[in-house]
Amino acid sequence: MVNELKTAFNEIAEMRSLPEAVVLDALRSALVSAYRRDSGASTAQNIEARIDPSTGRARIFIEKEVIDEEIQSPATEVSLEKARFYEPEAQIGDTVMVQVEHTTKKFGRIAAQTAKQVILQKIREAERNALYNEFIEKEGELTTGKVQSMNSSVVTLRLHDRAEAILPRTQQIPGERYRQHEQLRVFILEVKNGNKGPQIVVSRSHRNMLRRLLEYEVPEISNGQVEIKSIAREAGYRSKVAVAALQDGIDPVGACVGMRGIRIQNIVKELHDEKIDVIEWNSDAQAFISKSLSPARVTGVYLDDDPHTGRTAIVVVPDDQLSLAIGREGQNARLAAKLTGWRIDIKSVLETAVGALENLDVPPLDTLQTSHAKLIEDVQGIIAKKAANKAIMPEEFNLLGKFANLIETRLARLREEIRQEELEQINAVRMTLPEALFDVPVDILGLSTEITEALRDFDTVGEVLLATLVDDPRLGQMLANIDGNPMSAVQTALDELMETDLDDLVEDDTEAAEPEAMLETSEAEAELVVETEPEVVEEVDEVDIEAEAELALDDVLEQDMIEAETEVTVETPINFDELVDFETEEGDVDALGQKKKSKDRRKKRRLVFDEESGEVVSQRRRKQSRRQKDWDEDVEL
Repeated sequence: MVNELKTAFNEIAEMRSLPEAVVLDALRSALVSAYRRDSGASTAQNIEARIDPSTGRARIFIEKEVIDEEIQSPATEVSLEKARFYEPEAQIGDTVMVQVEHTTKKFGRIAAQTAKQVILQKIREAERNALYNEFIEKEGELTTGKVQSMNSSVVTLRLHDRAEAILPRTQQIPGERYRQHEQLRVFILEVKNGNKGPQIVVSRSHRNMLRRLLEYEVPEISNGQVEIKSIAREAGYRSKVAVAALQDGIDPVGACVGMRGIRIQNIVKELHDEKIDVIEWNSDAQAFISKSLSPARVTGVYLDDDPHTGRTAIVVVPDDQLSLAIGREGQNARLAAKLTGWRIDIKSVLETAVGALENLDVPPLDTLQTSHAKLIEDVQGIIAKKAANKAIMPEEFNLLGKFANLIETRLARLREEIRQEELEQINAVRMTLPEALFDVPVDILGLSTEITEALRDFDTVGEVLLATLVDDPRLGQMLANIDGNPMSAVQTALDELMETDLDDLVEDDTEAAEPEAMLETSEAEAELVVETEPEVVEEVDEVDIEAEAELALDDVLEQDMIEAETEVTVETPINFDELVDFETEEGDVDALGQKKKSKDRRKKRRLVFDEESGEVVSQRRRKQSRRQKDWDEDVEL
């Protein structure tokens, strides 16, 4: 019996690649299920099976209650004397595990079948878990599989003769054909735990497969002397790899290519003759972009890092290199853009020169007519020769390249100046906004989930408000796919927030001191009024603010009595910390003699940036009796 048990354990463990403890646990569960089925024991009753691997003896213990009376139900009750044989400290009313006089030889046919099914089920579950744990650790690595079957959408592989994996059509190399029982090297893309075992998805088109192949073929990469910075790949056609040396004296490109190209050729054969360009990475974006367009030669690279439209590189190439730089169907330029992270705009030297000559009267090129008159004359002559299909000398091509470089450099400088002006304007508007708004999340606006999700690039309310004031094009792009009028909803939410919740958002340290100051003399009260509005005093050069506000109020009330269609404009620098409503009723004052804010009569306002005055102003509507329904002229509050 001992030899038979050990033989069975070893055979199952070896065949299923499972530890003996897992097989033994499955046998225990099978014995418990078989006993329940044979004896009809309740599922609420605890039953254990204990197996001694050295002797092969199996014993079954069942939970019973200790009683001191006559036993009525032997299946659930046990005497105190017998219970103390298994548990010396057992007391009346306790429950103990008692061995039953039952052996596996007494099991009936149904119980034995149940035990068999439980054993198989437990072993299958353990095998699935073992496979999942094995392959989840290999996720992102290379492995070898044998082709089992193929159809139009997926190829099924057998991995290590134990697990199945699928190679979807989207992860296959275009143009590659597979044969049954063929050995394939694949990249483990994803491993998920399913009811029928681990679901393994492999790939041959993923860019990280090229990364792993380089790590296996190039020792300098695996030991950390050479680093792969970025990879751009179009499987089956062409790939570009940017590498950098982390140790002095090492040529990163030469290490990847190998002697006579032996290393890179092994990878090319593995990837169905896919062309691979290995490029040395450079921290200088201009030099890196120039190399990424290889094998084409580049005349000049001019960067345009726009915060709204993104990073764009304008690349000028010789006319005979234009098609090579773009590549078949734009493939070379597309891969270079993925590799560098810059959007690349390629044009020829002749195209640049012709376009510049057509715009010589437009700034900043208009000054070239006086500063580089001779150069412009020579360029016009070369272009005329080109139009007449005459031969152009290499020196003349160099002259065209010099002219193109001059033009693009001036245009790049102009773009940078314009961008600096925009940044200064944005910073000026930002300075007029309370800093507290840049600590408030966008969720507080109470917008719909769709709009809030679209504004995920804006972290705070202050950024959204700033974008509306400076007409940031990103805001319109984010809300473009939302039905209705999302821009109006955002503006309304901002206006309501500034009207009702601004006082709660802006931290005013002087408010805590007001109740104490009210108990002091009238002279102290006057000083408090001045101290709570330091910014307004500085902006208006110590003008009496209360007097100016009363004059403005009198003017507005007087004009409201007139039925003429004239418009009133009151201009005062805006102060977001103290938004005072000029339409407060008379007599509505606080303890300090200041007019309180009346939320009932407060008019709807919206905030805009006035380019002429350089200030943020608040626009308000007229009274409902007016016939005009549009916004009035800008009224700075």
